[in-house]
Amino acid sequence: MTIFTAKKGAFLPYEPACVIRVEGPDAATFLQGQFTNDLQKIVPGGSVYGLWLDRKGRVVGDSHVLADAAPGVFWIASIGSAATAIAGHLGAHLVADDVALEDVTAAWRGVALIGAPWEGRLPAGPGLLFPGRRSRSPNWEWLYPSADAPAVEAALAGAERAGPLDAERLRIAERIPSVPGDIGASDLPNEGGLDGEAISYSKGCYLGQEVMARVRALGRVRRALAWVRGSGPLPTLPAGLWRSGRREGELRSAVPEEAGGGYTGLALVQVGSAQPGTGFSLSESGEESVRVG
Repeated sequence: MTIFTAKKGAFLPYEPACVIRVEGPDAATFLQGQFTNDLQKIVPGGSVYGLWLDRKGRVVGDSHVLADAAPGVFWIASIGSAATAIAGHLGAHLVADDVALEDVTAAWRGVALIGAPWEGRLPAGPGLLFPGRRSRSPNWEWLYPSADAPAVEAALAGAERAGPLDAERLRIAERIPSVPGDIGASDLPNEGGLDGEAISYSKGCYLGQEVMARVRALGRVRRALAWVRGSGPLPTLPAGLWRSGRREGELRSAVPEEAGGGYTGLALVQVGSAQPGTGFSLSESGEESVRVG
């Protein structure tokens, strides 16, 4: 079991990949026209998870968008998608909109709060606090300016500290795709099952919406994200997966198992090969060493 089952819950310090402040009279309208999820349901202090897509529906990045208490101010926060990618994407679509983007990522830090015990004692400190995606059980992300580190450390005193490997084991075990690690610039969000939580099919237009509507209407994609178990040492990622002499997919993320050797991971494979029990090799002529669980 991972450290996140500890009785007191656990926390994981990290450096966020993206913290962008968005401000201006047109901020709400502009973001609504770019984001895959519906921002109209955000209340001050609230957040919505979603994606930023290109015109072909491919994933540029993911983030939470948070509404500040101040009118016309929003925050874009991501633990994995780079601020440069998101800010560049948004900047390219700013035309006559009265919107200012400020990348403050370098001056901010983050800590993940994972485990149900946090639910009754979430800190009321500085920065941004919002539900996370590291587990299917309760978890939160707390982002804060570096200058507020002493206050954050005081709020976490006595709690169990975890490491990045613990977080990856938990995420992979619960089949939660990361962006861009598992689903990235060459992929559709539907291939990773992200459409259920990250895409609104009832909001107005946004970049990539036509592709999302078409995929939904067809009801199928060519690839799917599958949980796999491998034997032997952990390969360099991403690693190609082969079956019957054909490349059928790619192992995107993986972690060593805690006992017994081998590894578990998430792989993007052809839909027909995503069934439990399907085996793969790590080279065209190699022996089968990876199997869908």
